[in-house]
Amino acid sequence: MTDDQVLGLDIGGSSSRARLSAGGRTLAEASGLGANAVEIAPRHIQARLTALIDELGSPRPTACCAGAAGAEVPAGKRRLERLLARLLPGCRVEVVHDARLILAAAGLDIGIALIAGTGSVAYGRDERGAEARVGGWGWLLGDEGSGVWLVREAARELMLRRESNQRLGALGDRMLAATQSREILELTGKLHAMREPGRWAALAGAVFDAADTDEGAARVLERAADALAVLVDRVRERLEVQGPVVLAGGLLLNQPRLELLVKARVGDAVSLADPPVAGAVRIAERL
Repeated sequence: MTDDQVLGLDIGGSSSRARLSAGGRTLAEASGLGANAVEIAPRHIQARLTALIDELGSPRPTACCAGAAGAEVPAGKRRLERLLARLLPGCRVEVVHDARLILAAAGLDIGIALIAGTGSVAYGRDERGAEARVGGWGWLLGDEGSGVWLVREAARELMLRRESNQRLGALGDRMLAATQSREILELTGKLHAMREPGRWAALAGAVFDAADTDEGAARVLERAADALAVLVDRVRERLEVQGPVVLAGGLLLNQPRLELLVKARVGDAVSLADPPVAGAVRIAERL
């Protein structure tokens, strides 16, 4: 390991994190807003990543790995590569999808990473070096079990209750409070006006808060766990690997109820201890 500076970036849908390292020592860290490469306007991505890197001081890394939401889409990956090349002149840059950071952060070369945060995705690597990635289709097409999905399903549950003249219950109370709405149509109007998935995902805590006393909210969480377990099963179908399954993402790591539900379904699972940005640093060191 040399004393050259390396930069790891974890660019998520809701938040981003940077870590500058040299010789295995962390020199500086920074955090900022999310910057999904395909869901956020390019000007916002540039402003957010510029601010994130500036917060590190004046870094001069020789290598940078950026694990980024949306990097699985070729256009999004190219956009980030060009931007980071401008922000980090003379630096070797590698952009990968953010799921790849999880196994690296866990110190594993073989296993399955399951991420549930703003979005959801699973990634696996087996002993042959074969890789598979499933899910992560984005909030408009999929991301079942994610924060955005939870909020959407909760809103659908409340709309069905309204149309059936049922009480809105604890879930309604929590969702109305979270969105500062007076009634359900105002809530849905506010959701439609939210153009970034991170803003939807930020409301997911209301579903968990209601789940102890609201059967509908509890069912939404059970369905979320089922959907996340399906992602793991689909990776297992494609690769010669069963585990370990490393759980990551803000939803799985910060909501014990969902974490336990998922672990009960997938078996041989551990929760990520180091942040994903540590995986980005480790990949950058290999560059």
